[in-house]
Amino acid sequence: MLRRFFLAWLGCVTLLCACSPADPPAARAVAPAAARRIITLSPHLTELAFAAGAGDRVVGAVAFSDYPPAARQVPRVGDAFRVDYEAVAALDPDLILGWTSGNPPETLARLRELGFRVVALEPTDLADIGRQLATVGALAGTQAVADAAAGAFQARLDALASRASHAARIRVFLQLSARPYYTVTDRHFLGQGLRLCAGDNVFGALPGLTAIVEAESVLDAAPEAIIASDIGGRDALAGWRAWPGLPAVRAGNLFLVDADLLSRPGPRLLDGIEVMCARLGEARTRLPPRE
Repeated sequence: MLRRFFLAWLGCVTLLCACSPADPPAARAVAPAAARRIITLSPHLTELAFAAGAGDRVVGAVAFSDYPPAARQVPRVGDAFRVDYEAVAALDPDLILGWTSGNPPETLARLRELGFRVVALEPTDLADIGRQLATVGALAGTQAVADAAAGAFQARLDALASRASHAARIRVFLQLSARPYYTVTDRHFLGQGLRLCAGDNVFGALPGLTAIVEAESVLDAAPEAIIASDIGGRDALAGWRAWPGLPAVRAGNLFLVDADLLSRPGPRLLDGIEVMCARLGEARTRLPPRE
């Protein structure tokens, strides 16, 4: 189930607006009061709410909302793709945080038809995560905490970009699953993160955000490092060891990273990117000198 959620999540992320559709003029005339009872419809939105200082206001969440640990105690209202409307109504939320590309459009529309206030968020680049922290803080009236968290996120992002400008480039295959081989392009936020590590995504130029590739294509691309999500377990990289001539295998540059740190566009995503950067730093030391 977790693997299905992870792959479905990656497949449905699209470059959409980072906010919900504009409210009509009448709705904008009076600013709503700070939300006191929040339901989040994706694990990364749960993380955003807690990081923005609104964790004590989250009264409902979806399956796999397991971070921070306190989120595990929040009542469930379904998952990102199927919402239990009766459970939502019983919790009487004054704000529902939705996920534009991840929640079915009909689900968000139905919740609005039922009279709930729904704000749908969508990150289109890494900096949007910090901006969305501030947005959630404004909605919940926790601006001081949220703005501090947003500022810290942007500072880390800037530091990563600065370090990348001094690092040697390295060719990388980012493997999100092995059956089939699933990867991202440079337009995906993980592709953006790879660039912050001075990594050249060997499939970065493909169209769209994600792609399924054949093993032969990876061999032809000759990556110098392979970073894999651990969603497939400890054996996610085992298949590549059958190809000792592949530069990444020859150098011992096969690395696993926690799937949660790669799959959720929340504050911890930078933890995952920093892990990728550290692994690629190790990888560079194992490569022969460039001519």
